[in-house]
Amino acid sequence: MSAERNWERDSRSIRERQQLAQRDESRAAVRALLMTPLMSPAHEDFAAVRRDAESLREWFARETGWVLHVERDGARLFKRPADLVDGTRGLPGYDRRRYVLLCLACAVLERADPQITLRILGERLLQLAADPMLAALDFTFALDSQQQRRELVAVCRTLLELGILQRVAGDEESFVHAASDQADALYDVQRRLLAGVLAAARGPSTWAPENAPETLEERLHALVDEHVTDSDEGRRTALRHQIARRLLDDPVIYVETLDQQARAYFANQRGAMAARLCEATGLVAEQRAEGLALTDEIGSLTDVLMPAEGTDAHATLLVAEYLANRARQRSMERAEIAGSLSPVPEQDITAFLCDAKERFGRYWRKSAREPGAERELTAIAIERLEKLQLIERTEGSVRARPALARFALGEADIRPAEGARRASESTWPETL
Repeated sequence: MSAERNWERDSRSIRERQQLAQRDESRAAVRALLMTPLMSPAHEDFAAVRRDAESLREWFARETGWVLHVERDGARLFKRPADLVDGTRGLPGYDRRRYVLLCLACAVLERADPQITLRILGERLLQLAADPMLAALDFTFALDSQQQRRELVAVCRTLLELGILQRVAGDEESFVHAASDQADALYDVQRRLLAGVLAAARGPSTWAPENAPETLEERLHALVDEHVTDSDEGRRTALRHQIARRLLDDPVIYVETLDQQARAYFANQRGAMAARLCEATGLVAEQRAEGLALTDEIGSLTDVLMPAEGTDAHATLLVAEYLANRARQRSMERAEIAGSLSPVPEQDITAFLCDAKERFGRYWRKSAREPGAERELTAIAIERLEKLQLIERTEGSVRARPALARFALGEADIRPAEGARRASESTWPETL
């Protein structure tokens, strides 16, 4: 009997380890797709995504309504942000002009041979850029300067990161600095990945010119608007998908940003929804009166780390602490609630960073210690905090949002990197 019990115990232990390994692999695949929705076979988690493709498709369809395509040549999770015109989103370093160049480059590649050189890509892009409709919008592009060639190279490097292009030979940097024909690069074009770039429910070419939406916001909505079944269950499903998408894709959901229907659904379902999403992703729920955030203790599910290493990140954390402490002080003095806190002028933040430079400047990069550098640090800190939805920005001022209170930690303590605690270990209170 003893041997039989030992065998049963060992079998149970093996099953538990297998289940734990399967859960960890599934979580890693979900997290990888959330951060890299267009994934090439070169991605380290692609093999896990292929193995768990069926369960991943079912999970994303059920919880978010996002469609997942997994093939031998790559994977595409068709994510769609809740706010289509959110100016804080986008590829680093990209403005509207560079996005136009990216779209034109994709149009060139769609018609290109399986291989293309950087120089030919640029020449064909010039032809498309000369379209009268673009000229009417004051868009121009040429390759007669290093700055223009650098823009093209930046787009190519984005396509390389996405796996749409694979470098065969050559060097982009030599193309930037040299105008000779010898300065070039050769790429393979991955058409299957290229076909998945546009995460749209309807292709833009399906509209006749006279029926096409006019404004940018109308065009974006027309591309991604989804059919909602006209029934109570259909509307509940749409609300669940809408909220789950925001929880997975945004730093925090504030109750005040939801419409009446979504707010009622969120109040009743947020606990159960957060539990399901956290189980699948390994995130940790922080529920407060003002909203809900799914935080990542690892810090890999964000493109803006808070806190992080470097001068800009340190200045951002100092500004976060300053704004949170100032908001808390005003709240106590005036008995205000978080939603009605007074804005803080940007010049006050600049003055604060000027003082902080005297205390912490020896730890900052040399350029940040120069006279007037605090203005640039102010702009960087505000941009980062706005992307994390920790502040609201108005003309010339900012207003703290409730989740910023989680960074009200008091005086900064400079420690060795290995001994520093993450600010995410703190929590944000019910109100500022």
